[in-house]
Amino acid sequence: MSNEEKKRDIGKQIREEAFSIPNLLSYFRLLLIPVFIALYVHEEFTAALITLAVSGLSDILDGRIARKYNMVTDLGKVLDPVADKLTQCAMMLCVAMRYPAMWWLLGLHVVKEIIMLVMGWYVLKKTDTVNSAIWVGKLCTGVIYAVMMLHVILPYLPQAVSIGCTVVCAGLIVLSLIVYTARYIKLLGGTK
Repeated sequence: MSNEEKKRDIGKQIREEAFSIPNLLSYFRLLLIPVFIALYVHEEFTAALITLAVSGLSDILDGRIARKYNMVTDLGKVLDPVADKLTQCAMMLCVAMRYPAMWWLLGLHVVKEIIMLVMGWYVLKKTDTVNSAIWVGKLCTGVIYAVMMLHVILPYLPQAVSIGCTVVCAGLIVLSLIVYTARYIKLLGGTK
């Protein structure tokens, strides 16, 4: 198959996958990010929390629908984590306005995601497969959501509690990076 034919096949695949229910839910989550930011900045904390809860529930729902109805797509394998990571960054950015330690967490998170993006791209290039999230990534996402939601609903959380929660999130981010790195190395070992 020529490169031109391969590009046409990939374009056709993306067009076919673009409007699956799980992917529509991921687009919806992306649209909720500026809504959350605006609500948080205007100190509408309850509405901001509800927005995060809706985002989190739609994340769970899109995964269940994709698996149950065989709607797992390569586009979804990329789109879902992009929506997760952008939502997480938005939450951390907003919470950092009140809790300075959150800037460190945001920085660590961004560095980890850049490293994983580069590794994921390299694995895709070498194996021609898009890999799904694994348990540690899902755990990290869930804990970050819970911690950020706690900070949103309790905007005057004691600093010690906030720092403790931040340390837990940082530990999971580092663990996630280690586990994914090992996974990518293993996947690349099979391409020799």
